[in-house]
Amino acid sequence: MEGRRVTRAEDIADEFATSIRTVYRDIAALAEAGVPIIGEAGVGYSIMRGYHLPPVHFTTEEATALVTAGMLMDRFADSSLMSSMASALGKIRAVLPPDRQDHVARLERRMSLQNTRQPNQPANLFLIQKALADRTVLRISYRGSGAAEPLRREVEPLGLTYYGDRWHLIAWCRVRQDYRDFRTDRIQAIGSSAEQFGPHEDFSLNDFLSRREDTAPPVTGSIRVDPFAAERLRKEAPFKIIREERDERGITFAIEGAKWDWYLGWLLSFGNRLVVVEPDNLRTLLFETARATADHHSLQRSQIPEDL
Repeated sequence: MEGRRVTRAEDIADEFATSIRTVYRDIAALAEAGVPIIGEAGVGYSIMRGYHLPPVHFTTEEATALVTAGMLMDRFADSSLMSSMASALGKIRAVLPPDRQDHVARLERRMSLQNTRQPNQPANLFLIQKALADRTVLRISYRGSGAAEPLRREVEPLGLTYYGDRWHLIAWCRVRQDYRDFRTDRIQAIGSSAEQFGPHEDFSLNDFLSRREDTAPPVTGSIRVDPFAAERLRKEAPFKIIREERDERGITFAIEGAKWDWYLGWLLSFGNRLVVVEPDNLRTLLFETARATADHHSLQRSQIPEDL
């Protein structure tokens, strides 16, 4: 609105691709912050003549933090947010004094995140975030674990959270009539709608996530690896590492997780570099899984024609 005479709420909503309701909310917030906005019923909004927004200044620490955040976007976000982040960082650079611009440029040249992209990109995070803010229904095509075909769902988005190296949409599923946790990398297609839904007064995102974690008691155990494998275990462990101890036999990790079945393939990938100290049932599960895998490949080998 700065530099214009009168601007309609509808025009602001169109320019920034948001809802009129959001425009009203943001204008109210600006007015509370002391910006002299004049509202004319049925006409639009304007800013008192002679008023200019103060210039934005960033400290070196703030600029450094934002550059770091921009790099992490490549690890934790998707393409729906990357162009906006690049645009925002460009605007930040433009208002930095020359010495801080040089600081940011040197920092970007000397920082790197390698192999950060996930093989399965999540659904459109911007679309999900917009639906969360505007409280609008999403229509998704979702392929659950082990499902042959994706299923269509209408959901009321209530939260977005990151755990298990994946984004998760927490929503009220109108088909199941219950709150559900949808992994965004399993959303095959997603579409927005103009339909708004009422508040879920009884829902708490933190309570929902806490109940998810408390559905089954954790399993605990102890595994021993050599120093080389220990580095990989610390970086990639899908379970919680409680403590580690080093002796002449290697490095022993006390671990805690959800279900041993979830980790068998990962543990077997260490080969003979890993030993299960306890519990016995985990050692048995690993043995049975390894034997079944060996039998499977032995059978497959016997079925391959010799001339191939």
